[in-house]
Amino acid sequence: MKRFVYRATERKTGKAVKGSIQAESERAAGKLLIEQGYVPDKITEEGGKGVLGKIQSKVPTKDRIIFTRQFATLIAAGLPLARSLKTASEQTSSKAMQAVIEDVSASVEAGKSLSDSFAKHPDVFNDLYIALVAAGEMSGTLDTALTRLAAQDEKDANMISKIRGAMVYPAIIFVVIIVVLAFMMIEVVPEVRKLYEDMDKPLPAITEFLVGVSDFFVNYWWIVLGVLAVIVMALRAFAKTDAGKRTFAEIKLNVPMFNTLFQRLYMTRFARTMEMLLGTGVSMLDAMHISSRATANYVLETEINEAAEKVKSGKALSESLKDLDYFLPLVPQMINIGEQSGKIDEMLGKAAEVYENELDEKIANISTMIEPILMVAMAGLIGVVIAGTLLPIYSLVSSIS
Repeated sequence: MKRFVYRATERKTGKAVKGSIQAESERAAGKLLIEQGYVPDKITEEGGKGVLGKIQSKVPTKDRIIFTRQFATLIAAGLPLARSLKTASEQTSSKAMQAVIEDVSASVEAGKSLSDSFAKHPDVFNDLYIALVAAGEMSGTLDTALTRLAAQDEKDANMISKIRGAMVYPAIIFVVIIVVLAFMMIEVVPEVRKLYEDMDKPLPAITEFLVGVSDFFVNYWWIVLGVLAVIVMALRAFAKTDAGKRTFAEIKLNVPMFNTLFQRLYMTRFARTMEMLLGTGVSMLDAMHISSRATANYVLETEINEAAEKVKSGKALSESLKDLDYFLPLVPQMINIGEQSGKIDEMLGKAAEVYENELDEKIANISTMIEPILMVAMAGLIGVVIAGTLLPIYSLVSSIS
């Protein structure tokens, strides 16, 4: 028998309690506490990480998608909720995901709703996930809601994968540029300087500049790394403030070449999220607030919440979105058609499909657009270095001749 330290809530009184209990496993300890009339909040093995340590591990999106698919299938097959959670836990290969499911299962067995149990793990299950599960519980269509969630998670994961994949080739070119420049500045330029010193000749201006840059990086590289580290930490701290969130959000929406890609990505997220929430029975205002966070852009989130206030005062959704600075016109147009036909969620789905297709084209063209820019930049930088190394050598040869 092992001893576990626990923190729990007394079911009848709601009083928080702490203590220790002996059991064969963490799950067994949780069941014992439930039988005694407590709702476990934290169970930790003495001297070990326990449940909390496992749950704090990062859960990959892939594992959440697999769990959601399996869970939806089990619910659709008619298995009880607790049994479905237990089976899904046994089937997952991720220890972190398994710990989360076991905690959710213990919470459900203690009498909490499934959506409230998921809400205990915001790092794994976002607002959209919890809202759709809650709507599915209320309408008796939990399996449908979970299937929609899994499908949307897969689409988001594929989209992010495509964007990252499109950036691989430009990233390789950028690394090659840095390596070539570093080699020439550290190995080649000092040799040219030595050659001129041996010949007792003054260095040309461009070569003298390159020698100065080379000496600085060779002798003071630690200062460069330190400054870069400070800049990165300062930017990360700034990004956590409201002003920083707004600044970086506006950069994404306005940066040349990438702004059209980001705009379509955000429109797709908004339209898909609204479609799922409205189609599952979530109220318009709640759907807008959740969809605003789903865009993952501070500026758009603020704009959508402002539009929600207009909707709350009686204005049509299409009219509230039409005049927003960063909203592409197709979304409010399709919503307007949906308002007239009573099928807003369907029209949002069609708008999302259009932007998904456009997004695929934009992603496919990223490498094609960036490649010539990087090539020109590489040619220019390396051209300067070559000019600073070869021209002095030709000058020496000419003077000797």
